[in-house]
Amino acid sequence: MAAADTPGFGERCFVALQYLLPQHFLSRIVLRATRSERPSWKNWLIRRFVGHFEVNMSEATQPDPYAYASFNHFFTRALRAGARPGDAASNAIVSPVDGTVSAAGAIEGDRLLQAKGHDYSLEELLAGDTTLVQEFRGGRFATLYLAPYNYHRIHMPLSGVLRTTIHVPGRLFSVNTATAALVPRLFARNERVICVFDTEFGSLAVILVGALFVGSMATVWAGDITPRRGARPSRLAPPLQPVRLERGAELGRFNMGSTVILLLPGNAHWTDSLVAGSLVRVGETIGNLGVTGSSRPS
Repeated sequence: MAAADTPGFGERCFVALQYLLPQHFLSRIVLRATRSERPSWKNWLIRRFVGHFEVNMSEATQPDPYAYASFNHFFTRALRAGARPGDAASNAIVSPVDGTVSAAGAIEGDRLLQAKGHDYSLEELLAGDTTLVQEFRGGRFATLYLAPYNYHRIHMPLSGVLRTTIHVPGRLFSVNTATAALVPRLFARNERVICVFDTEFGSLAVILVGALFVGSMATVWAGDITPRRGARPSRLAPPLQPVRLERGAELGRFNMGSTVILLLPGNAHWTDSLVAGSLVRVGETIGNLGVTGSSRPS
């Protein structure tokens, strides 16, 4: 973070306040409010949101914002066909979201960069799963932030078969730039859902990180996964049938904005343009992978 981007007094106060706020209680209120189907209420929320963020509805399957049953249906709206064409190269890594790069690079041993002056460990991020830590040690990571105005569905960066889903309860700090610069180990402290896939190039982890007012996260195989304050990390029961998702297929969604962290093995290489502050869109190439002998069987 450049000196000009150093959080100011107001931002520091906002971050300090978050330590005192009843984060999960507020998120439960937001969850109920955004899922109300009362027309006057949901239309008022949508009108305020569209007016403030100047949302581009021409990309949506349903371009009329008031046609959605609730604010959450509007917020997690689908894109029309062809709005995000993907890359054709078989070894391309594509962006799973529309958003902004918070950080990207090599995992130095087991350390990931959060922001200037802050890093955190793979072991913390992966809830102490030593097998996963070893798989991604020395690999690559990318942290992608979704602002409220972004498209909020999450897609596969590579084709893969689901191996496991781990729900890690935690705090719900905001994940914006100021908070990332001021809250140590932010992404290892917040609620998150770790989705691990086996691909022809090796292991892939797509980590959905919760945040302030993010009432729940969802995957296409498990549905909504809501915060469980105080509970221990747990593996979700596996689906009855193996889940294979092709590159670009929908993986899940955020019910309000948050962050996705990608973990890939050391044979991954990011494009030169994938740097902090750069914008990404679903389906665009953000890196590529070489063949490795460490792939697990599907």
